[in-house]
Amino acid sequence: GGREADHPARGAEATRRRKLRHVVITAVAGDDLRDGGAEHFQQTIQAVRQANPEIIIEVLVPDFNDRDWALSMVMEARPHIFNHNLETVERLTPLVRSRAQYQRSLTVLKNAKAIVQGKVATTSGIMLGLGERHEEILRAMDDLLAHDVTVLTMGQYLRPTQKHLPVVEYIT
Repeated sequence: GGREADHPARGAEATRRRKLRHVVITAVAGDDLRDGGAEHFQQTIQAVRQANPEIIIEVLVPDFNDRDWALSMVMEARPHIFNHNLETVERLTPLVRSRAQYQRSLTVLKNAKAIVQGKVATTSGIMLGLGERHEEILRAMDDLLAHDVTVLTMGQYLRPTQKHLPVVEYIT
C-alpha cells in the first residue's frame, strides 16, 4: 500500500508477472488528497496497460467529493470498467456511509460514463441485510438504471467488527 511514487509501476509489474487477465484497481479513501487520489488511479491505469496491454482494467473508486475534474483524470486513462459502490438504499445511506451521499454517487456513475461517451461499463454494488425494504432495493435498482449503470452486484452484509453496524437480516 501507500502512495509511493513507484507504486503504480510495482502494481503493473505484479499484474504482468502473474499473467492476470482482469485487475481491479482500488485504494483506501484519498480524502486527504486534493484530487481524492485521482492522479494515482490515472498513473496506475496507465502503468498497468503499458505492462499488460491485453488486461481488462476495472477501477473501484470513491466519489472524489463530486470533483468532476478529478473524475475526468481517471476516465482519461480509459479503464474498461468503472465501479463505484452505492453500498445501500437511499434511506440508510447516512447510517451506512460516513461522508458519501446517495445522489452524488449516482451522479458520479452517470458522469463517468458520459465523460467517455458511453465507452465504459459502469458497475455498482449494494450490501443487503442492513434493514432495507424490498421496495427500497427496487428503487435503488431503478435509480442505477436511470443513471446508465451497466452492472449491479448485491451481496449479504457481514459485520466485520463489533464496532460496525449489526446485521439486521440474513437475506436468502
